[in-house]
Amino acid sequence: MIRRKLLFIWIIAFVSFFPVFGDEGMWIPMLIEKLNIQEMQEKGLKLSAEDIYSVNKASMKDAVMIFGGGCTAELISAEGLLLTNHHCGYRSIQKHSTVEHDYLTNGFWAMSHKEELPNPGLKVTFLKWMEDVTGKSLEGINSGMSEKEREERISENNQKIITEAVNNSHFSAHIEPFFAGNQYFLFVEEVFRDVRFVGAPPSSIGKFGGDTDNWMWPRHTGDFSLFRIYANKNNEPAEFSPDNVPYEPVKFFPISLKGIHPDDFTMVFGYPGSTYEYVPSYHIKMLTKEVYPKLIDIRDKKLELMNADMSADPKVRIQYSSKYASVSNSWKRWIGEINGLDKLDAIAKKQAFENGFMAWVASDPASQKKYGTLLPDYRNVYNDLGRYRLARDYINEVFFRNGAELVSFSSKFANLIDLVENEDSPEKVSSAASQLISLTEGFFKDYNLSTDKKLFVALMKKCGENMPAEFQPSVFINIHSKFNDDYGKYMESVYKKTSFFNEDFLLEILNNPVKSKLKKLKNDPVFQIFESADDLMKGKIYPEYSRLSLELKSLNRKYMAAQMEYQKDKIFYSDANFTLRLSYGSVKGYIPKDAVNFKYYTTLKGIIEKDNPQIYDYDVPDKLKELYKSGDFGQYAENGEMHVCFIATNHTTGGNSGSPVVNAEGQLVGVNFDRAWEGVMSDLMFNPDQCRNISLDIRYVLFLIDKFAGAGYLLDEMDLVE
Repeated sequence: MIRRKLLFIWIIAFVSFFPVFGDEGMWIPMLIEKLNIQEMQEKGLKLSAEDIYSVNKASMKDAVMIFGGGCTAELISAEGLLLTNHHCGYRSIQKHSTVEHDYLTNGFWAMSHKEELPNPGLKVTFLKWMEDVTGKSLEGINSGMSEKEREERISENNQKIITEAVNNSHFSAHIEPFFAGNQYFLFVEEVFRDVRFVGAPPSSIGKFGGDTDNWMWPRHTGDFSLFRIYANKNNEPAEFSPDNVPYEPVKFFPISLKGIHPDDFTMVFGYPGSTYEYVPSYHIKMLTKEVYPKLIDIRDKKLELMNADMSADPKVRIQYSSKYASVSNSWKRWIGEINGLDKLDAIAKKQAFENGFMAWVASDPASQKKYGTLLPDYRNVYNDLGRYRLARDYINEVFFRNGAELVSFSSKFANLIDLVENEDSPEKVSSAASQLISLTEGFFKDYNLSTDKKLFVALMKKCGENMPAEFQPSVFINIHSKFNDDYGKYMESVYKKTSFFNEDFLLEILNNPVKSKLKKLKNDPVFQIFESADDLMKGKIYPEYSRLSLELKSLNRKYMAAQMEYQKDKIFYSDANFTLRLSYGSVKGYIPKDAVNFKYYTTLKGIIEKDNPQIYDYDVPDKLKELYKSGDFGQYAENGEMHVCFIATNHTTGGNSGSPVVNAEGQLVGVNFDRAWEGVMSDLMFNPDQCRNISLDIRYVLFLIDKFAGAGYLLDEMDLVE
């Protein structure tokens, strides 16, 4: 009877977890010849593995890049023109925007190379090649090492590998762990730092639907922006210079005018950020029951306060638009993840798999010796990890991550204060002060004192009420005792005494950073709040969180290896880690709930139906309405309709924003920008019935450039395929 029960459990786990569902997976491009190319070709792909990734000839990988620090972009012309999402270029667009020149509201289009706008600090990164260096990375590693010793040895090994790979060239390199540290890959890259803003539609197109429509389908967002890479006369990376010329790539994407249709092959090629597909049930329980609900609650308050001030003042709307979008993005995703995981009954599914796994472990003495305590060890770690993970995230939310802004801003001065107090070299002091001058000017351009005061009161109150005393910064002792938890009164006391909202005063100090003046900043009540939060993080939260994370890292590596033993016939893909991956699938609608059946595309008609001049995010530009009314869609329409967005079954996540979506011939058909809300839990568990990536139809991009913006000259650079 017992044996039958164990067999039954094992079968459930096998059925639930054995297959990698048809379109699940984020695959390493250099390995697709071995793992995926046959299935991809069976699904319709007409390219070879070497067409996609090659170090010997120009391939698709040479036309894909990291844009900034967290998005993907693709080359679409022989003159270095690149395409990414509007929300990826949003910060650059916002930096160029003022009330007088509001490119967020009105859009921007350079009508010649001379009109393209430089973006200090913006970079794009190309992969030159990747290499499996597992043997070299793990050289000298043995089972008797502690996790810390192991990490130190691997770090030493990797530094040698990187030095040898770069070999005094202008390339850079890094090594990343795969399969929870069971495998290591080297990535050699080329970075370009002269990237200029070429064009973007107004936010009423590029961000149409705003945060209301974010993560949702149907979607009608023209989420794209254009930039251009510049290089020196030798076509090599160079800092910004008027003498630089447009970069000449070895590969760029041809653009299809044929459109997409149900069951068409689609491939997304980009840089997905992070996924956690192989974690135990304890991890999902920690996120959905302990961490996410509290973070959702505090972001509710942030969004409420920001939105009220943005709605009341156009200047504040510009100042806080990027901050609001940043806060809202994860807030809405967390809600979707909880709902999607509940719908999947994810915790129960994970537990069923774990029961089957432990039955397999128990059936073999060797496995029992290696893995017998694995899940109990996990349980012990997660018993404490949830508390420290929440404390870490909550303190960050209040003081450092679009929270109490002056406190976060004051933290930037800590390094300069230390340098001056320790009488470090004048060169270091001068360099730190110069960087702070630029940062200070940028901060006050996007700062509103009234909004910050409201956020300060609300978030400090949340921290005082929702965090246990052990996870409250020391300033709360004073708030509880002297101010009797009157957070408004405490705020007035702090802001009456602080100098951190006085830009002129700060710039005066930074232009002459002497000890006597910086001492005033160190004793400033806002800086003291930062120090109390920083002391809590460094003295209590980080040490314990780091210790638990190190234990977890060891367990994850062991559990990953164990799962690969347990399911030895399964083809595994490694979790995303912001390295180049491809996912493949097909164009397909879905049924989110009873009596609702979503088709695979949206049209301009849907934009007109949503038009509402009273709401900023739904105020359709007059010119777009005129184009719709006249039906002037040019060669970009299909059967009289102007398609806008489409969905497919590709497995994507954050970082895939801006990724090229290509058809079976390798031609660009879309730009990936989001996931459907019902499927955002795909970072933790993939549901083939609900997980859909949302992409912008490339024909809508071309229509907007040509007919709406009148920048058709840009299309002359492109290779349009009918």
